[in-house]
Amino acid sequence: MAYNQILPDDTGKEHIIEIKDLCKSFDGTQVLKDITFYIRNNEFITLLGPSGCGKSTTLRIIAGFETADSGIVNFEGEDLLKVPAHKRNINTVFQRYALFPHLDVFDNVAFGLKIKKVPKKEIEQRVNTALAKVGLADYGERYIDQLSGGQMQRVAIARAIVNRPRILLLDEPLGALDLKMRKEMQIELKQMQRDLGITFVYVTHDQEEALTMSDTIIVMKDGVIQQIGTPIDVYNEPKNAYVADFIGESNIVPGTMKKDFEVTFSDGITFTCVDPLFPEFTEGEDNDVDMVIRPEDFYVSDEAEGRINGTVESIVFKGVHYEILVKSDNGIVWMVHNVDPVKIGQRVGLYVDPDDIQIMRKSEMSPEKGSYGIKKPAGQEGDAEKDSADTTAETDGGADV
Repeated sequence: MAYNQILPDDTGKEHIIEIKDLCKSFDGTQVLKDITFYIRNNEFITLLGPSGCGKSTTLRIIAGFETADSGIVNFEGEDLLKVPAHKRNINTVFQRYALFPHLDVFDNVAFGLKIKKVPKKEIEQRVNTALAKVGLADYGERYIDQLSGGQMQRVAIARAIVNRPRILLLDEPLGALDLKMRKEMQIELKQMQRDLGITFVYVTHDQEEALTMSDTIIVMKDGVIQQIGTPIDVYNEPKNAYVADFIGESNIVPGTMKKDFEVTFSDGITFTCVDPLFPEFTEGEDNDVDMVIRPEDFYVSDEAEGRINGTVESIVFKGVHYEILVKSDNGIVWMVHNVDPVKIGQRVGLYVDPDDIQIMRKSEMSPEKGSYGIKKPAGQEGDAEKDSADTTAETDGGADV
């Protein structure tokens, strides 16, 4: 059914959820500040950020477990905020799954359907179909304590999808798994989303999870969206120093631009880049910028004019590469990932291709001159979002019904 979308989208794709100017406060502390974004139909979208950034609160408002102070949340053109949680065509999977230990797998998955008084024959057909879709076709008679962590997660997903939701919300569902299982489930979840053909909205603080599974990533900090983009865009084209620092390892340094396609680092070395001056900049003047160079984009060679010359301060073997810290002659410490080892105290020269230098506007998280990394002012590390929010959600008996 066609409906009027309130948010523009150059792709022309259908929006299943549209959120505009969403605000929420707890005890006088604002945890969501005019949040605006859309979710396309059949998309895997991830809300990514540290504890307290507002990601779980946003998810809970979509689910109906929290109310909004103001703003719009539309589901296929209709006002979702007026619809009770149990009547929304949305289901949620939480980190602790909230499975019933006294019921077998079949009855756990069937629980919501029985509450809705769905006919017994239909329950059997829908539960068996859901278990097959998550790879647990032969596990219906097993009890929860007979399952691995990954299998329990699949049961929780089956219990959600058996209700045939249009949207599945996942609040850090891999957090209780070990590292190897998490990596396996990342691939399985993405494949499951493709096979099911429904929209997944995923919440995590884990950058690797977001980069691995998502079609779109929304990076949040202190209740504000910092950037929305594909995993490749967010990693390679961060909008500010915070995003660059949060998504993967980064060298973030201050610099200046006087003209298009040329940037001078704070240690005085000028490199060619692929970015023109920003529209508000004046050509010929020292326009302050931040620059990002990923550690893996550096080439390590001999000292030479026009390179970042310095001394190796440390080297750590990381398995697939060495993590090397090089202190330049002007005092900046650069992180470098290289497959070839060097020696502590060795003199080296670093250089980088123009398209591997990302130019960004200055922001509140910009590094000070003569330093690198992001600035973290006192008081900005606090968790403004209520810690009790997740606990409430995970123990909500109606979450998957």
